[in-house]
Amino acid sequence: MLDLDFYKGKRVFVTGHTGFKGSWLCRILLGAGAQVTGYSLEPPTEPNLFSVCGIKERMTSIIGDIRHREHLMQAFAEARPEIVLHLAAQPIVRESYRNPAETYETNVMGTVNILECVRNQEGVRSFLNVTTDKVYENREWEWGYRENDPLDGYDPYSNSKSCSELVTHSYKKSFFANGGTAVSTARAGNVIGGGDFAADRIIPDCVRAAEKGEAIVVRNPHSTRPYQHVLEPLMLYLTIAMKQYEDSSFAGYYNVGPDDADCLTTGRLVDLFCKAWGGMEWINRYDGGPHEANFLKLDCSRVKSVFGWHPTWKVEKAIEKTVEWSKIWLAGGDVAACMDRQIQEFLENGAIKK
Repeated sequence: MLDLDFYKGKRVFVTGHTGFKGSWLCRILLGAGAQVTGYSLEPPTEPNLFSVCGIKERMTSIIGDIRHREHLMQAFAEARPEIVLHLAAQPIVRESYRNPAETYETNVMGTVNILECVRNQEGVRSFLNVTTDKVYENREWEWGYRENDPLDGYDPYSNSKSCSELVTHSYKKSFFANGGTAVSTARAGNVIGGGDFAADRIIPDCVRAAEKGEAIVVRNPHSTRPYQHVLEPLMLYLTIAMKQYEDSSFAGYYNVGPDDADCLTTGRLVDLFCKAWGGMEWINRYDGGPHEANFLKLDCSRVKSVFGWHPTWKVEKAIEKTVEWSKIWLAGGDVAACMDRQIQEFLENGAIKK
């Protein structure tokens, strides 16, 4: 069970803090009383969650590129972190087809660089590399992938994250085998929630269509993915980082995804969004884009067994909370207060200690 009081006063270094997941993560950590240092590029979109969620002034925010090792190591040395959460990445499949070299440089060498920081800086007790469910060799089968299945992502994004996993495995065995620094990876499924403004993602596309009063264009309504609210994996990341900090035997490789019932087609997901928003409709317009997996599901038995973890919000609730945040944002309301309410409700629903 996660006790957020554990993070009070802890020095936590977060890469990718200006992104969607990173902004939510920093809001949770700051609320728990952690000393947070973030290292990331400028926010990837305009508008963006980092700029509107009220965290910049409450943390040390460093704008930098994880491909630039010297600058990263300087920031790392000044922060002297006890816990490192590595989220920085080029996360978009279609962008990886447009810029494969940059994707590999960021996702592979960026991971090498942050691990070099951990290796050369005393005091880091817990390191977590956040990857993706797309690291597996996808055979389009109907059952979920397990942590011991082969890694071999197809497209440059997925493959680069597979490489990031292998880099982490090598560093763990080569440099951290003595248990002084516990090292884990978390392979997360698709996340949804308020404040995601990324291109080429279905829920942000839905919100943009709602804002314009247009029908939602869906390019592949039959692809099946695991969907979960962003708070689900973030709370589990914090659980893994906490538990391995206290006991390095918890270090390992973990799938982080919803139950089977929340693995659904894109078309079904958009149906739920239209129902929650009200007065929306969508159209099927396949655009002949690059290869993306049609069916992908995770087996999360291990993380449930090790940590006693179970999803807190079903996908319908996740959509409801995403719509709630988005409508407040479009109305010019207090989205930071909305995030805090949702975090608190999630904690209460999941009986997580705070």
